[in-house]
Amino acid sequence: MQVLITGGLGFIGSNLIKYILKNSPETKIINLDAVTYAGHFENLADIESDPRYKFVKGRIEDKELVESIISGQKFGKIDGIINVAAETHVDRSIADPSVFVHSNVLGTQTLLESAFVHGKQGDKWTIRYVQVSTDEVYGSLGPTGYFVEDTPLTPNSPYSSSKAGADLLCRAYFHTYGMPVMITRCSNNYGPYQHPEKLIPLFIMNILANKQVPVYGDGLNVRDWLHVEDHCQAIWLAFQKGVPGEVYNVGGNNERKNIEITKLVLKELGKGEELIKYVEDRLGHDRRYAIDSSKIQKELGWKPIYTFEVGIHQTIKWYLDNQQWLEAVAGHSHEKDTALAASKKA
Repeated sequence: MQVLITGGLGFIGSNLIKYILKNSPETKIINLDAVTYAGHFENLADIESDPRYKFVKGRIEDKELVESIISGQKFGKIDGIINVAAETHVDRSIADPSVFVHSNVLGTQTLLESAFVHGKQGDKWTIRYVQVSTDEVYGSLGPTGYFVEDTPLTPNSPYSSSKAGADLLCRAYFHTYGMPVMITRCSNNYGPYQHPEKLIPLFIMNILANKQVPVYGDGLNVRDWLHVEDHCQAIWLAFQKGVPGEVYNVGGNNERKNIEITKLVLKELGKGEELIKYVEDRLGHDRRYAIDSSKIQKELGWKPIYTFEVGIHQTIKWYLDNQQWLEAVAGHSHEKDTALAASKKA
């Protein structure tokens, strides 16, 4: 079996590729990644020579390139697509929504259309498609309750709106054409190889440099934290066993306030709370996310392996043991952002 994974140099994508190669040794993987600020070859340095792995640089919006892969022209028959490629940072989406619409919506449509054209032999579909989405498409929860799969989509940021748009396109390709498309929607991920613009690695990097850690607003926004390996297990189960047209919520059942996470990281690194700096809240900041994962647990047999206490401790230790990776990724991102800003001015 050969699977196309998009965005495989990023946080979730790189962990997913490693998970599949480890747990499904008969599977070959093609990784299509644009190598933006969030994608780094360092994330897959340990498997880049694996004969089951191929890398292609390019964007999912590139119709000609996508066609050459999905049609089988470039690497032979494709049995599945897992779309992890996305612009994901909310603050960046507020600054420039157009990039998110182009990549997350138009890119998804390009993949779906190519899979529609090349993914059928007679009456039988030969390509399965998983769209990796986010709980942010549901909007913001009150102090009680959980997101379930039929919770209405009420996204509040340009990022989450672009992901909701992509989800609706996936729904349309299933209901209109019968394509075997599944959607997974996850809560906040944590774990190794996460880009240092995200909360946990950013705080670790700042604390190691004895810098203050910025906390939005009052710090009481609540997120449900899911270890990335547990997420990867869920994605792969959805690909293998998921029912076409279905949505599967994936959460860690680990609700924590942002300020709790901040204090936990400080304590783990032996620092005091004087490093906390409250900053102006993000525009349209959702107050609470919480996922009900009972459907994927009952129907596909998924259950998280990591408790939050074990997972967060191992994650912090990983960043401490891999400070060179952290510094390299932060440096590469700065260089790419600077080059992008310069190209926009030119």
